[in-house]
Amino acid sequence: MKILFVCTGNTCRSCMAEAIFNNISDIEDVEAYSAGISIVPGSKTSRNTAILVKEKLGVDISERNAVQLTEELLRESDLILTMTYYMKEMISKAFSEYKNKVYSLNEYIGLKDDVLDPYGGDMETYKATFDVLSKSVELLLHKLKGR
Repeated sequence: MKILFVCTGNTCRSCMAEAIFNNISDIEDVEAYSAGISIVPGSKTSRNTAILVKEKLGVDISERNAVQLTEELLRESDLILTMTYYMKEMISKAFSEYKNKVYSLNEYIGLKDDVLDPYGGDMETYKATFDVLSKSVELLLHKLKGR
C-alpha cells in the first residue's frame, strides 16, 4: 500500500508526516510518500522541519528536494491524505477519477480541523505541528491496522 501525504510546498507538513509514518509504522508493505500541490522548484525541506525530524526521529531529510504533485503520483497511490480540507477538494475536482481515495488527514482519522502550516513560524510553531502530526499518524496507523 502506498500512502501519499500532500501539503502546499512539500517542505514542512507533508514531508514531516511522511518521515513520522515511515519511522513509526510497523505495518508490512505500507510506505508513505509526500508531495506538494504548488512547490517552488529546487526547494528543500524547511530548516526547522529538518531539525525536528533529525532530533525526534534520527532521520536526516535536510537535503530532500520538494516533490511536485502529479497525476502519476495520484494514480500510483492507494490513499491520498491532504493537510487541509481545501486541498482535498481541489485535488478531487481537478482529478475526479481519484476522488474516492483522497481525504484530508484529519477527516480520514475522525478528527476536525486542518493541520496548520508552520511555514514562516518559529520553532515552537513547528514543534506544535510535529506533535499534531505525530498524534494523527498514530491514529492513522491504528485505523490501518483495523482495516
